[in-house]
Amino acid sequence: MGTMCLHRIKLLLLITFTGVCTAQNDISLSVFTVTSKSMTVQWSGHSGASSYKITATPKNSPEQPVFAQFSGNTVMGSVNSLSPNTVYTMQLEAMDNALNVLSSAETVETTAPDVPSIDQAYSKNSDSITVEFAEVSGAASYILRAESKVGDFFFETPVTESPGTVVGLQPYTDYVLSVMSVNSGGRSQPSYPIEARTVVIAPKLNTSSPSNDSILVTWPPVKHAILYTLIMIREGSSTRLVLNTTDTTVKCDNLESGISYCIKGMAWDAEGRTGDDLTVCQVTRPHSPDVTHIQVTQGRSLGIAVYWVTVQGATSYVVLASNGQYCNTSDSYCYISPQECGQNHSVSVTAYNEAGPSSPSQPADYITYPCPPENIWVEEPTAGNCSVVWEDVPLVEYYVAFIKRDDGTEKSCNTTKTTCQFFCMCGYTYLTSVFPYNQAGTSLFAHVRNYTTIPCCPQDVAVKLVSTETLEVMWSPVKGAELYETTAAQTNNVLHCNDTSPVCALSDLRCNTPYSVTVTPCSELRGCNRTCTPHKHETAPCAPEILNMTQITNSTYRVVITTPNSPRTNYTVTATGRYDKHTCQSGNNSCELVQLPCGSIYEITAVATTAVGRSLPGYSKTLETGPCCPSSVNVTQVTQAMTNVTWSPGTGARSYIATLMSPRGEAKCHTLDVHCLMGCITCGTNYSVHLDAISSTGHKSQCQYRGFSSSACCPTGVKLYRRTNNSLRVYWRSSSPQAYNHTVELYGTGANYTCIAAAGSMYCDIQEGTCGDVYTVVVAPVGKYGVKVTFCLPRTYSVPCPGSNAGMVISRRRRSVK
Repeated sequence: MGTMCLHRIKLLLLITFTGVCTAQNDISLSVFTVTSKSMTVQWSGHSGASSYKITATPKNSPEQPVFAQFSGNTVMGSVNSLSPNTVYTMQLEAMDNALNVLSSAETVETTAPDVPSIDQAYSKNSDSITVEFAEVSGAASYILRAESKVGDFFFETPVTESPGTVVGLQPYTDYVLSVMSVNSGGRSQPSYPIEARTVVIAPKLNTSSPSNDSILVTWPPVKHAILYTLIMIREGSSTRLVLNTTDTTVKCDNLESGISYCIKGMAWDAEGRTGDDLTVCQVTRPHSPDVTHIQVTQGRSLGIAVYWVTVQGATSYVVLASNGQYCNTSDSYCYISPQECGQNHSVSVTAYNEAGPSSPSQPADYITYPCPPENIWVEEPTAGNCSVVWEDVPLVEYYVAFIKRDDGTEKSCNTTKTTCQFFCMCGYTYLTSVFPYNQAGTSLFAHVRNYTTIPCCPQDVAVKLVSTETLEVMWSPVKGAELYETTAAQTNNVLHCNDTSPVCALSDLRCNTPYSVTVTPCSELRGCNRTCTPHKHETAPCAPEILNMTQITNSTYRVVITTPNSPRTNYTVTATGRYDKHTCQSGNNSCELVQLPCGSIYEITAVATTAVGRSLPGYSKTLETGPCCPSSVNVTQVTQAMTNVTWSPGTGARSYIATLMSPRGEAKCHTLDVHCLMGCITCGTNYSVHLDAISSTGHKSQCQYRGFSSSACCPTGVKLYRRTNNSLRVYWRSSSPQAYNHTVELYGTGANYTCIAAAGSMYCDIQEGTCGDVYTVVVAPVGKYGVKVTFCLPRTYSVPCPGSNAGMVISRRRRSVK
């Protein structure tokens, strides 16, 4: 194989050299490989060279140089017979046929150390062989070579010194081993080979602890093994148990529970060599623990705490309850949660370690606290007499019932029964809960049932009249009421208010009607308390209406009204004017307003009054009193047949009708003024004076005044006579029915004369002083109070001197009215 490899190297170098020659003409030299006694170099060829000479000269040794010569077509060559571990200068000379040196090159290299020798080779492990050899001078390291005898394995491994070990081998297999020394120059030739066989492998022990006092060891058969050795050592002890066997199964009994045992196993081959050893440690199963205490725990959920005595060698414990629940821990206690209330179970504890579980402990019984009753209710057969009732539950020794009122008041009772009585007030909410007890205790929670009693009836209901047909109902809020219903029986229990506020207004009621008002408190849970006492109150009386108004006298008016209320109702009629007010009261349907001034306008209203209150005013009506009669009337006679009537203004009067009435007739005028001129007056007649004052609406006041007497009638047939004794006689005829004194006045050019005739006389004599004069004669009656009638017509007479006894009437003149 080495010769073939060398030919390949030469061919490669030749190809390389050819390439170098092609590239350049200079020669180069390098060391290809070295051994302990040889050195192989390679060079680049030189054109024209017919041979090459290589000379190896020791650099630091007195030894002689060694050379070798090669043909011109050679590019690699070796120099032998060198000394191990020696530095040589290698010189290459290219020569022609005349042995002339054409070119040269040199390099320095060291030979490998000397070949070491193997002392012995042996196997202690199934995968390695240890080689002991003699170390050589100059070796920096060594290479161990292992080859299988059949040629399917070749492996080299470097070592620094003897002994060295080759690893990665197969168990119980023959190998050929050699060693080479190595320095900076290279490696030496292999040493003389030696054969060695690896030992068998160690048995692969499988251990288990079938019980707390035994360990079972098994392993598969080891190839080429004829015997097995087991060595057992207890943890913490120096005592060893050695067992040789050809079997592959061993059981060790009577061991301590929970103790670790280490077991080393070895196999023997036919040469009596022990192979690899393998040590495994196995702990025996722990002893069964003893349960010491079980406690029911109360937290967020019900559970149990189980306590036991720890056992040797146990690493963990599993507590198993008969209901299938479990817990595991490394401590001496464990919690199982959640548990169900009202249960009767048992638990057992099993200790565990790497070997497995111990036998379970003896079962320990426990019970949980009883479940709280699911169905709780409150019965109230009579008001205020309540009982909390619940269903019976198992595993109970006694019950504690708690009744808490919503104001914080609380009571409880202990009982072995399923009921508990308590006093319950209206309007409260009671929270009831029942806790059952047994030796495990009681639950941290219980079902809470609310019971709300019916709301209380308001006790201070106040009903007052706020308007004629509206009742305001007020009361204080009561316990338990969320809503109040207010009804009145007279309205067919129509719901007037359905509110949370303790006030209600019952409106649009009938007037003068008693109502029975009931305030009913309600709650969402219990509904409404229909047992509350009603409160009665009457509405205000109905408003009366004015039927008619009649004037009784000038200042008195009768007002007739309706009476729509109960008999014990008073009615008040009020006349309201611009500046004054007048009232009258009555218990029936009429009332008289007195002393109403004339010429006024009043608004008349009627109001009914009862003990409850006043009604609304009825619809008003307007009353206009008659115009006022003028305070004074003056009648002045202008002529014998005409008078002038004047009067003071009458309040409220717009027009007037003045009337003068007598048995002989009447005179009348209608005017807007405060005076009137009337004719058709009969002289000497007594007249009654009437005046009608009329308002703008036609309302009339009839006024009567002191009578008026017209003046006496002017005499007729007035004549003037001259008598013999130079006197003048005036003669007339009286037209008045009564006798009046008359005054006679004569107005002449020379003198004036006057005479007065007594009542009943129809003439008057006047002693004339001169004759032949013209006289104006006025004869006028004199009234009762000496007032002369001024409107009698004058007559003019001419009186002749003696010889004539009659005057001649010259003219009659109408006197002006003054």
